[in-house]
Amino acid sequence: MSSHRAPARTGRAGEDNDARVASVAPADPLSPAERYAELFEAVQLGRVFDDSKTFVDCIPRKHPDEILAEYRARQDQPGFDLGRFVRERFETVQPPPSEYVSDPDQPLVAHIDGLWDVLTRHPRQHRPFSSLLPLPCAYVVPGGRFGELYYWDSYFTMQGLAASGRHDLLRDMADNFAWLIDHYGHVPNGNRSYYLSRSQPPVFALMVELFERHGVREALPYLPRLRREHEFWMRDCDGLRNGEASRHCVRMDDGALLNRYWDEQDRPREEEYLEDITTARAQSVRPRAEVYRELRAAAASGWDFSSRWCDEGGDLSTTRTTSFVPVDLNAFLYFLEAQISDLSTKSGDGDTAEHYGALARARCEAMARWLWDEDAGAFVDYDLMRGCRRTAPCAAAAAPLYVGLASESQAKRTVAWLRGGLLQRGGLGTTCVVSGEQWDEPNGWAPLQWLAIAGARRYGLDEFADEIRRRWLATVGDLYRRESKLVEKYVVADTGDGAVGGGGGEYPLQDGFGWTNGVTRRLLHDAPQDPAHHARAASG
Repeated sequence: MSSHRAPARTGRAGEDNDARVASVAPADPLSPAERYAELFEAVQLGRVFDDSKTFVDCIPRKHPDEILAEYRARQDQPGFDLGRFVRERFETVQPPPSEYVSDPDQPLVAHIDGLWDVLTRHPRQHRPFSSLLPLPCAYVVPGGRFGELYYWDSYFTMQGLAASGRHDLLRDMADNFAWLIDHYGHVPNGNRSYYLSRSQPPVFALMVELFERHGVREALPYLPRLRREHEFWMRDCDGLRNGEASRHCVRMDDGALLNRYWDEQDRPREEEYLEDITTARAQSVRPRAEVYRELRAAAASGWDFSSRWCDEGGDLSTTRTTSFVPVDLNAFLYFLEAQISDLSTKSGDGDTAEHYGALARARCEAMARWLWDEDAGAFVDYDLMRGCRRTAPCAAAAAPLYVGLASESQAKRTVAWLRGGLLQRGGLGTTCVVSGEQWDEPNGWAPLQWLAIAGARRYGLDEFADEIRRRWLATVGDLYRRESKLVEKYVVADTGDGAVGGGGGEYPLQDGFGWTNGVTRRLLHDAPQDPAHHARAASG
C-alpha cells in the first residue's frame, strides 16, 4: 500500500486542513526491519537498547543505505562494537522538552488540564527515513515510551479533552484520523510504519459522534470515511462459506457474519522483536509464523496481552487471538454500521441507509445467538477452535451496553455479572486470571472503567456506574496524592497498601497517561462532588 497517495477530498470535514495535508512530508515506504535488514536483526537480537521500541523509533544520521553498507563492511572486523556503531549513526527519539512541573497541592483537574499541552505533538519538518507517519495536525500521545498517536487510546483521551474544553485539540485529532483513513484506507494501530499492518478496536464512529455532540465537527461529512473503514474490516467477507474465516471476517456455521482481530503480517513485531521470538521459541509444536500472527492480532485488539486470547491455563506462547470472535470488536462494528445507516438517512441516501441498517440488525441478532450466554447472563467471546463461549468474567462484556445493542434485561444481567465477577476495591477488574500479563488480574484500565460506567448509565443502572466511578477515582486520587502523577494502569485488587500502579507485560509501568487522564477528567467533570476533587499532589 503506497504511503505517498494523495488523500481524497471528501467534504467539509477535510477541507479545513487541505493546506496542512498538502504540506505533509511523505512517509518512508519501508519499515525499519525492511530498511535495515540484517542490521535490524542484529540490533534487536543483541539487545543494543533495553527497549526493543527504541531502535525502531530511531532517526538515521545519514542515508540508511550508507549505514547498511558500512555495517556489512565492518561487522566482521576485529573489535567491532555494534552498540557504538549504532549510537554513532542513529539518533534516539526523546520526548520534547517541557517546563511542566506538578505543583504541590495541585488538584487533579488542574493537573490533567496542565498535561494536555505536555502530551501534545505538533507537525514539524519530517525527518527523512523516520518510522513516524507524519500527520497534518497536532495530536495527543499517551506518554512515556508511547510518543505517537494511538487509535483506540485517543477516543478515551478525547473524553477528557472535551471535558477540559480543548476543542482545538479535538478538531486537530478529528482531522488527523480522517486523514489517516483517506491516506491508508484504515486507521493504523499508531502512526508508525511498523503499525500499518493492523488497526485497533474501530472506534472512529464513536469519535465522530463525540465530535458532533460537542460541536467540534458535524458528523455527516465523515460518512465516506466511515464507509471506508467498514470496507477495511469487511474485506474478503463475500466469498466465505459457513465455518470459514478470512482476514477480519468470520462466517459462522449458521451463515451469520461476525469479525475477529487480525494482522496482515506473520513475522515478529518490529517494536517487540526479541520478545516475540522468545515467545515463539517456547512453543515446540506451533509454527513460529502462526505464533507471530496471533501476537500481532492481540496487539490489534488493544489487549496485549491477556489470558483472554490464550488456552485456558496457557502462557503467552499459546496466544490464539484469531480463534476468537470478540464481543467488544463486534459491538463497535455494530455501532459503525448503525451510524452509517443514520448518516445515510440524513444525506437522503435511503438505499445505503437500509443496507447498513440491515447489516447492523443482522450483527445484533448474530451476537445474540453466538455471543450471548444465557447461563452467565452476559455477552462473551466465542471460541471458534473449541466451539464454545468463554464465560470467565471479562470486562469486554461492557461494550454491548456502551453502544446500546443490549436489551434492558441483558443490560441488567450483564451488570450483575460484572459486579459479581470483576468489581474490586479499586474499580472494575479486567479478568479474574492472574497470568502475569497486563490485561489480567490484578490490573484495572481506564478505558474499561469508562465503557462499564457509561454503558451502565445508558440503561439507567446508575448505582453500578457510580460505584465503579467512586472506586476508580479513589484509586487514581490516592496514587496522585502520594506520587503526583497518573499512570497507564492500576492495581484494583485490595493490596492493603493503598493504590499502586499496575504491573505485568512487556515494559515498565508508564507515566502520563493519555487515556487515564481522559477518563479521569471526564468522570470528575460529570461528578463535581466526588471526593477525588480534593486530592492534591504530593508536596515533595
